[in-house]
Amino acid sequence: MERLGRYHRTLSPGLNFVVPFVDRLKRTIDLREQVVSFPPQPVVTSDNLIVSVDTVVHLRVADPKAATYEIADFLVGVEQLTVTTLRNVIGGMELEQVLASREEINTELRAALDGAGGWGIRVGRVRLKAIQPSAEIQESMERQIRADRDRKAALLAADGQKQAAILSAEGHKQAAVLKARGEAEAVVLRAQADAEAKAVRAKGEADAIGMVFRAIHDGKPDQRLLAYQYLRTLPEIAKGDANKVWIVPSEMAKAVENLGGLFTVREKTAEETG
Repeated sequence: MERLGRYHRTLSPGLNFVVPFVDRLKRTIDLREQVVSFPPQPVVTSDNLIVSVDTVVHLRVADPKAATYEIADFLVGVEQLTVTTLRNVIGGMELEQVLASREEINTELRAALDGAGGWGIRVGRVRLKAIQPSAEIQESMERQIRADRDRKAALLAADGQKQAAILSAEGHKQAAVLKARGEAEAVVLRAQADAEAKAVRAKGEADAIGMVFRAIHDGKPDQRLLAYQYLRTLPEIAKGDANKVWIVPSEMAKAVENLGGLFTVREKTAEETG
C-alpha cells in the first residue's frame, strides 16, 4: 500500500484499514507457488543446430515489496533470465549431449534463477518440458538411427555367420578326428585279429605236423613206404598249370626202385602160393 504516492506498508491477509484519498493499493500479489510455462525458445547448440526448448518454472513470491518495486514485472524478468541461461548452457553443448543432459541443464537453470532472490522471488524447481530439434534435424537423426541399427544388424549377422562357420569347422574337425581315430582303431583291431588268427592257424598246423610226425615215428616207416607216399602225392602235384618240371631226389629214385622190387617179390610169392 502507498500513502501519498510512496510505499507505506504491506497489508496482511484479512481485515485492514485504509485512509481514503491518502492511501492507495499498489497491487495484489498471490503468495502461493506459481507454475509458469514459458513459450518455446530457439537455442543454438555448439554444433550449430537449432533446437526449440520449452521450460516450466515453479516459483513463489517471498517478498511482495521487492517483487513490486525492484522490478517492473517479475514474470518477464524470470522468463528472460531463463532464456539467457538456456542459451549459455545449451550453447556449450552438442545436440546429443543436450538431449541426454536434461538434469544437468535443470540444475544450472536452478542455480542461475536463484539470483532472482533480489526481486523477492524464490524459485523451487525448473524443468525442461521439451527439447524439439527442427524437422530437418529430426529427419537426419532418424536416418542416422536407422543407419546405426542397420549397421548393428549387419554386424550381428556377420558375427552369427562367423560363429556358425567356426562351429561348423570345429564339428568337421572333430568328425574327421573321430573318423581317423576309428579307422586307426579298426586297423589295429584287424591286425590283432589277423595276428591271432595266424597264431591259431600256426599252432594248429604245428599240432597237426606234430601229430603226423608222432604217427610216422610210431609207425617206424622205411624208405619203401616213403616212396609209396611220394607216388601217391604226384597226381596232386601235377594238377598245377605252372608245374612243368619235376625234380626227383636220387634217394627217392632208389626208394622207388626198391618199391618196384617189393611189388615184383610179392607177385612171385603170389604165383608160387597160387
